[in-house]
Amino acid sequence: MQADKQAIISFGLAGNFANHLEQAGEAKDFANIVCDDANAPKGVFPFYVPNSATLGRDCFNDKAIILPQDSTKRIQAEPEVALECEIIYEDIDSSVQRLVKAVVPKFFMACNDASVRNDCYATKISQKKNFSLGSKGLGTKISIDTFTKSGICQRYSIASFISHKGTEFVPYGECSALHSYSYFYSKLTEWIACKLNTQKDFGVLEDLPQILVQAGYPRQALISIGATRYMPRYEQYFLQVGDELAIVVFDHTRFSATQVRELVESIAKTRRDGAPQSCVDGISALYQIVQAHNA
Repeated sequence: MQADKQAIISFGLAGNFANHLEQAGEAKDFANIVCDDANAPKGVFPFYVPNSATLGRDCFNDKAIILPQDSTKRIQAEPEVALECEIIYEDIDSSVQRLVKAVVPKFFMACNDASVRNDCYATKISQKKNFSLGSKGLGTKISIDTFTKSGICQRYSIASFISHKGTEFVPYGECSALHSYSYFYSKLTEWIACKLNTQKDFGVLEDLPQILVQAGYPRQALISIGATRYMPRYEQYFLQVGDELAIVVFDHTRFSATQVRELVESIAKTRRDGAPQSCVDGISALYQIVQAHNA
């Protein structure tokens, strides 16, 4: 993550891309959560809360996915787009609760929101998310001009690839335009602000107003807005040591799918040779190698 990661609270969204929860086998966890809109995300979960006793571990690693210490836990990558946002609160002072007035995205980037799939003891989504010092990863930040259809995000897509121990990279998740998220632009940010003000402890979800209180009403938040659908062969695949993952958010008006895959191969070769990864304009790329817990 970027240099400010120690100060920025981090959340994720569940169910903001059609059929992902079903592929991940987690739709049943939300069976009792009622939404006014059938297409709405199911909820918001924290995965990194600075100074928290349970979620305070710095779980970001832009070079490696580090598997849990418990080797029986099965991990899937989750290719996503993350937004770095400013949180604006109402000016009205309240001894009970400060209300979020707006969530304003400033940057977007590639993100891996890797998750444990088989933790039968987890009662909250967050317990499946911060499982090691390499649970999450972020690509280079891209500045947002305006978070609307007339802005930069409208011309970007997300693609993801996997290589098994040095073999050719193949698609891991579906290549999808960012605006194909169920909720995006103002519909998304207004929904997030509402959830930060109203979401209570229910089922697998947590009390978000209380988390904001405990975090001292942070002014910045990283919000991972939902995983895309897996390619069929990877719906039931769990990461193995030596796998290589690449998640790329790219300007689809400038780069073709073939060019993106060639870029991924180039990034992998560079990193395998120990050279630093260079930035490419119009690209936010994340490349991670899967490692054992004590590697």
